[in-house]
Amino acid sequence: MADWSEIVLRLGAATLAGGAIGLDRDLRGKPIGLKTLGLVSLSTATVVLLALQAVDPGKFTDAVSRVIQGVLTGIGFLGAGVIVRRGDQYHVHGLTSAACAFFAACVGIVCGAGHWPIVLTALMLAFLLLTFGKRTERWLHNVLGGKEDPPQPEAAPGQSSDAGPHQPGR
Repeated sequence: MADWSEIVLRLGAATLAGGAIGLDRDLRGKPIGLKTLGLVSLSTATVVLLALQAVDPGKFTDAVSRVIQGVLTGIGFLGAGVIVRRGDQYHVHGLTSAACAFFAACVGIVCGAGHWPIVLTALMLAFLLLTFGKRTERWLHNVLGGKEDPPQPEAAPGQSSDAGPHQPGR
């Protein structure tokens, strides 16, 4: 059984890690932020810590595995809430924020389990991706000749801009 200092360390680390991921999203004007991802990470760490309290130290049981599976399944609903499709089938926004919600849940799980080298390594790699990923992606597209976004179709006269070809204008 973990003592108070270990509980505070695990839950505090999860909250700070999730909050830091959320701060990145918040500073970029994304639809999910510090409070939301801090709570995601804290809540997952809480349930994993609870599940681990019921077993021998250092052991994962079927019960712990089921808790983790349930958390990761459920977090998909939160992630789905930040994904938005705009205009046509080619412009989807919020996927990175949804991935951050899933990542915050995973970090919470690992904090709850107390595996600090994994937490630190995962956070470092996540922030590298979040900070340099878009620039690297653009550079690689230029170097490798990646596919450009498809051109936007013009709306026909009398047709609203968000009506598709199958929908009559007006």
